[in-house]
Amino acid sequence: MARVPFIAGNWKMNLTVAEGVALVKELMPRVNGLGGVDIAVCPPATALHSVGEALADSEVALGAQDVFWADSGAFTGMLSPLMLLDVGCTYAIVGHSERRGRFGKPDESLSEEAARVFGDTDVSVNLKVKAVLEHKLIPIVCVGETLPEREAGRTDEIVGNQVQSCLAGLSAKQVSGLVLAYEPVWAIGTGRACEAPEANRVCGVIRSVVGDTFGADASKAVRIQYGGSVNEQNAHDLVSQPEIDGGLVGGASLDASKFSQIVQVASVIAKDMRYV
Repeated sequence: MARVPFIAGNWKMNLTVAEGVALVKELMPRVNGLGGVDIAVCPPATALHSVGEALADSEVALGAQDVFWADSGAFTGMLSPLMLLDVGCTYAIVGHSERRGRFGKPDESLSEEAARVFGDTDVSVNLKVKAVLEHKLIPIVCVGETLPEREAGRTDEIVGNQVQSCLAGLSAKQVSGLVLAYEPVWAIGTGRACEAPEANRVCGVIRSVVGDTFGADASKAVRIQYGGSVNEQNAHDLVSQPEIDGGLVGGASLDASKFSQIVQVASVIAKDMRYV
């Protein structure tokens, strides 16, 4: 079963509306027409509408960095799935470690309390995933271990439990159509990417957990990205791994040249190694 590679850029808390629009206008000519790869950018909430308009009729989809599980209500500061649909989103990142308060190396200016401020849990992530799917958006569900958990030999346990908890109550068909992102917390924003063979191994563990829980068809179909210091230098080693179906890209997605190089790498791999 062919899995189309998926490269998504998470801009995090970066870029004004004007800067975001300028970035995608530079990006689109570099990636339109490549083929063999799905592409998305996930701007801050303030830029979703304008960036979405700029992306109209392009091959780059729009995604949000977070979502709430209710359609409306007294939830100050939150965005509902309906609001994301309204601005043209296709994807929503759910459960990123920075939303869970699982920081690999918090900025020294952050207090211990601030590092935990967002407070997503596997339970809230599961609610968000279900709400996103109900409204026909595609969740990018993030899982990953901290450095102490890895050093304690608990990577497979932690990641496996997160997958099971975050996808609890879903059907095999729903799981087949979503995206999982393995993001080792210690590699996010640190410049220290997980070595490609190990990233591939853990993505294989994730796929095995999906298979054990939802069946072989779901395991073969679900796309699993790697995220954590992905850049134009290491993209080929990572995306060419058999269990890795693309990347959730942070800092490099803020540069149209670097991000487009990652997309181009995925496109070449797709055409040369998987789907021709």
